[in-house]
Amino acid sequence: MCNRKPDYICRVEHFLDNPVFYAMLSGNASQALGSAQVKYFDVEVSPFAGFAEAYADGFNELHQMLPGGRTILNAGRNEIEIPKGWTLKHHVPGTQFLYRSKENFDPAALDVTPLTKDDVEQMVSLATLTKPGPFASRTIEFGNYHGIFVNDQLAAMAGRRLHVYDFIEISAVCTHPHFLGKGFAGRLLKHQVNSILEEKKTPFLHVRSDNKRAIDLYEKLGFVKNGVMHFYFLKKE
Repeated sequence: MCNRKPDYICRVEHFLDNPVFYAMLSGNASQALGSAQVKYFDVEVSPFAGFAEAYADGFNELHQMLPGGRTILNAGRNEIEIPKGWTLKHHVPGTQFLYRSKENFDPAALDVTPLTKDDVEQMVSLATLTKPGPFASRTIEFGNYHGIFVNDQLAAMAGRRLHVYDFIEISAVCTHPHFLGKGFAGRLLKHQVNSILEEKKTPFLHVRSDNKRAIDLYEKLGFVKNGVMHFYFLKKE
């Protein structure tokens, strides 16, 4: 099957089946905590945790590493049984999208503002309101966050999260409800795609399967579905 795909996808596309673990082996290695087969981020960066393939003791080992009450986010292609010692908070069926084109967008209409630590309070507030995914005080450390301001208010933003070898995830794409319909999300997505392509990497992203508005936008911009992804928010008992 792989020989019918472009070579740059054949080499590493399978890493996207387990993107969290492989991100912490590659582009996010400097932020990773844990062991050789169990990886997680600091809680103020991201709740994501991942395991090596076929490592059956992953949840048990992670349980020993983390303090009681810690919430994690596990992502994978398949549904799972809730492991002993963990309580399910949410199960979110999602879809993974991949930007297979090598064509970038016209940069002339992509005026956006780099976001810094001075903007974190507004970034957290916007993410809390719109719920694009987990966003905490140090999530900005994933890098390349940009936004659009209206009268000094952060109206929309997007950034990066998982850096999986030759793939970079676009994340935290969100727009304040007062500014929907103005094309802000599309502008930010195009900017992210351009910057990732300039690095000779491939953009990808995740979305809730029931978020039709976002899915329609991603497909309009040229993203294609690359399989299901199940997200489990689990709390250590």
